[in-house]
Amino acid sequence: MEKKNNNNKNNNINKDENNNIDTKITQKLLSSTVEELNKELHDPNLKLSNKYTVLKILGKGTFGIVYEVKNEETNELFAIKKVYQDSHYKNRELQIMKELNHPNIIKLNNYFFTKGDNDNETFLSCIMEFIPETLSNILRKYAKEYKQMEDIYVKLYSFQMIKSLAYIHAKGICHRDIKPQNILIDLNTHQLKLCDFGSAKKLIKGQLSIAYICSRYYRAPELAFGSREYTNEIDMWSIGCVIGELVLGRPLFPGKNASDQLVEIIKILGTPSKEDIIDMNPKFKDHKFPNIKPYSWEKVFKLKMVPKNFIDLIEKMLVYSPVKRITAMKALCHPFFDELRNNKNLILPNGKKLPEDLFVFSEEEIKSDEESAKILMNNNI
Repeated sequence: MEKKNNNNKNNNINKDENNNIDTKITQKLLSSTVEELNKELHDPNLKLSNKYTVLKILGKGTFGIVYEVKNEETNELFAIKKVYQDSHYKNRELQIMKELNHPNIIKLNNYFFTKGDNDNETFLSCIMEFIPETLSNILRKYAKEYKQMEDIYVKLYSFQMIKSLAYIHAKGICHRDIKPQNILIDLNTHQLKLCDFGSAKKLIKGQLSIAYICSRYYRAPELAFGSREYTNEIDMWSIGCVIGELVLGRPLFPGKNASDQLVEIIKILGTPSKEDIIDMNPKFKDHKFPNIKPYSWEKVFKLKMVPKNFIDLIEKMLVYSPVKRITAMKALCHPFFDELRNNKNLILPNGKKLPEDLFVFSEEEIKSDEESAKILMNNNI
């Protein structure tokens, strides 16, 4: 969510008091119990086409709560995300979710609004398909067992993550909060879904956006430089960080705070050139940085077994200049993914085939980069 710009002085009266009220409402939402949520879903005034039973709470965030439900007629499982419609923040999530239809994007099935203790309190609940596992949990399990993720899964998950970006970027949408917690995986089929579009926005050239966005470890350097005219390429940086984490088993840039985040990036990429700084945020073009030499990616991953083309992909994704950063469609054509593209009958370690729609591309993806699309679809367009 993005905080609204409000220049009306009258609207700023009692602002602190209103924020305290909003905080109390959010805190109350986050303390909801399964019993309370069930009572809400079975309210006779709630006009839903299906009846649901709440099974358990899956997670809580800054603005809302996610819980698992079961369709009482079909026994099918769904996830419901309930968020407070804070008047101080822009919530674009519902409108964006309505526009999305892609195998690597979480699917919105339905939605409804409810009131709180008074008519000024409005809550949005989105009913979405249920995917039981997050990439964050999967990475935690590998770390606990001191194992490195299998190369084929690194490729398969990376390909699907990038493919989800190719789709939303083709539609002009920037996710702005890519991280392992927002990536869901069905461990039976190994199909991956990008979720949580609470921070997503359609970026328009010349229109300013807030710079303090995206979770710290995955925040692109232009955001650290305070850029407010960034592009969809901030998502490619974030995905590059996640892909590196698949192999390394921990975050690439674990900054302790916002300023330290840039320090962590400089430790590996070295001092940005003046040209890079101008591409990130020209306001800093005269800023002097200590001369730090880059640390090679081979050394970063020296204790891991990685092919050279993996290092090459990381190098193309994690560059300072967003202009020089590889796009999603071109990244899908990278040699690192040759094993997937050239062996579509590949059998995964769990005995399953690759997801059926792995090489099915939407009209938006194809039109965004027809040259890359031809490569990905073996010239069948």
